[in-house]
Amino acid sequence: MNTPSDLSSIRDEDAPVSNEREQHPILSKVFYGLAIITALWHIYTNTLGTVSELWNSVIHFAAFGLLAALTIPAIKTTQQRMGRVVLAVDILLGLAAVSCALYLMLFENNLYARGVVFNGWDWFFSILAVALILEFARRATGWFIPTLAFVALTYVPVWGAWVSGMFHFPGLTWETTLYRSFFAGEGMLGSIANISWSFVFMFILFGAFLIKSGAGDFIIDIAKAVAGRFIGGPGLVAVFSSGLMGSVSGSSVANTVSTGVITIPLMRKAGFPPKFAAGVEAAASTGGQLMPPIMGAGAFIMASYTQLPYLTIIAYAALPALLYFLSVAMFVRVEARRSGVQKVEENPPKVIDVFKKGWHCLLPIAVLVAALIYGFTPTYSAGIAIISVIVASWLSSNPMKLKDVMDSLVLGTRNMVTTAILLLTVGLIVNVVSTTGIGNTFSLLVTDWAGGSLFITIVLIALASLILGMGLPVTAAYIVLATLSAPALYVLIAESQLLSLLMSGQLPQQAQAIFMLAAPDAMSLLSAPMDTETAQSLLAAVPPDFKTTLLQQALSPHALGMALLSAHMIIFWLSQDSNVTPPVCLTAFAAAAIAKTPPMATGFTAWKISKGLYIIPVLFAYTSFIGGSNIEILKIFFFALFGVYALVAAMEGYLEHPLNLFLRAVLAVIGLSMLWPHGMLLVDVAGLIAFIAMFAWSYKTNPPKLQAA
Repeated sequence: MNTPSDLSSIRDEDAPVSNEREQHPILSKVFYGLAIITALWHIYTNTLGTVSELWNSVIHFAAFGLLAALTIPAIKTTQQRMGRVVLAVDILLGLAAVSCALYLMLFENNLYARGVVFNGWDWFFSILAVALILEFARRATGWFIPTLAFVALTYVPVWGAWVSGMFHFPGLTWETTLYRSFFAGEGMLGSIANISWSFVFMFILFGAFLIKSGAGDFIIDIAKAVAGRFIGGPGLVAVFSSGLMGSVSGSSVANTVSTGVITIPLMRKAGFPPKFAAGVEAAASTGGQLMPPIMGAGAFIMASYTQLPYLTIIAYAALPALLYFLSVAMFVRVEARRSGVQKVEENPPKVIDVFKKGWHCLLPIAVLVAALIYGFTPTYSAGIAIISVIVASWLSSNPMKLKDVMDSLVLGTRNMVTTAILLLTVGLIVNVVSTTGIGNTFSLLVTDWAGGSLFITIVLIALASLILGMGLPVTAAYIVLATLSAPALYVLIAESQLLSLLMSGQLPQQAQAIFMLAAPDAMSLLSAPMDTETAQSLLAAVPPDFKTTLLQQALSPHALGMALLSAHMIIFWLSQDSNVTPPVCLTAFAAAAIAKTPPMATGFTAWKISKGLYIIPVLFAYTSFIGGSNIEILKIFFFALFGVYALVAAMEGYLEHPLNLFLRAVLAVIGLSMLWPHGMLLVDVAGLIAFIAMFAWSYKTNPPKLQAA
């Protein structure tokens, strides 16, 4: 049993905590107690509390500022005397964060009574709060994010007025900038902070409780039972278990180190190359945040942004997530055949036996989904689900005791430290974007760079997500990208649907009235089908000021809502790529550490295996994979499944036997024929028949020789 002084025994590998401070006889106990208090406060305020959002946000800042100061040293030193000095400074900085919160809570009304005119203390505490969050962000992830936030903040009162062109901003005073950054419930204490202390923290806590209750072992066992008997079984176990674990863990790195310590040795023992084993685990763990019902809290953040129901979001997210995991499984199958991994999992457990032993682990998930369907808020549902984890554990042979509950609270809080600090910092950046209108300007700029091309826009967003992902966790990267680029992407997706209506001659009468004002000479063309070039020229004739009205008149509310969801889903998926894309791919590096393989080479392998992160967003943009009828969605999923398999075989040069360059090119064409949004069923069917024929021939050429384990 753990003791409060033995924090390392409950430490999550994703937590950037100093080993020396973990072993400190007093500091470890202080952190343990503060972590429990922090978690309990957040559970209370997200379920039963009536504290204002601003006070919740500033308490969130104070709590995690103090925890970050205690656990992440300002500088690393091996000198004992210097270490004591650094610790003393860190304690003072942590207490300074608490003092900033107390000042806002005690003297907020005085500021408004003065007509929002700063006195000396207002200046002091607002500057101190901003400086502290930038310093804590530096400790958590390095210089990139605090530097970006500082540049954004100074843009408002200083250098924005020096910039010419579309990014010119006349400027605000430092007083207004600091007020909006700290006091006003915007900036670091605004909407992003609200997301941090509600959705993100509650579901990270839920994941911590599940892990401590033994759900991780159940997930591994069920994965072995389901996938262990197939060719390449250990690799499929990694894919299956990481998908289940990742949805609730809230962190792809934490997912990798929790399941990877089991699955990577299993894959290596079965005969998979070590680098490939690590790459599979990294790719599968990254996909965990795409998997409903929780999606690492991404589903709830997306619901907040799009104002679409949570259940709608997870309903449309399910099949794309399944397609991604199947794409990773295809790489496993191909590599298993190439590497001769023919044996199945050694004595895999029976599914029924695993369920008899661990069925209670599924109850909290069922309770969570049921609470959401019933109409409870996501955070209240998470609170109910956390309680259900404790109750469900008492149906097993290893019920959670009070000490296990406290350890779960500490684990969840520890896992949240870096994320909370970064989200608070991102709030400063997002506030600058909204205050100055940079978001709209950036959207126009992206559209201009892309020349109105939806595909090029997606490529630009992918590059931006990769750069942001070097310094931000995927949740924060998604928030920033959604703020900047979602409007432009949404308009382009909606316009592509409008072009389809123009080309088919089915534009509604109310939308035709817009053309009567914008392009009266073209009215005669609207009642009949037209080619793509004519439709594009007609749309280009509509002034930008009329575009929004035209879209609202031409497309149904459902179609517009699905276009918005598609835009956010594309950004959310692309935000995951920094986990597996060099040069900074922490998930792949974590897997490499377990497999003892070169980190960068492992990163490139994980990047190759994660190609679904790029293929599936294209389907979101160009097909009705999101928002279509059930038949349309299933048809897209079915043909995309075989299309992706064909592309995997073409990339790997192996199907069921080695392929020469000509056959690889043929398979690439076959794959694209089923993935390309041409809308012709005959082409899809022809591609499917060709792939099945080639697979059967390849299988016959090199039939598998199963060996006993």
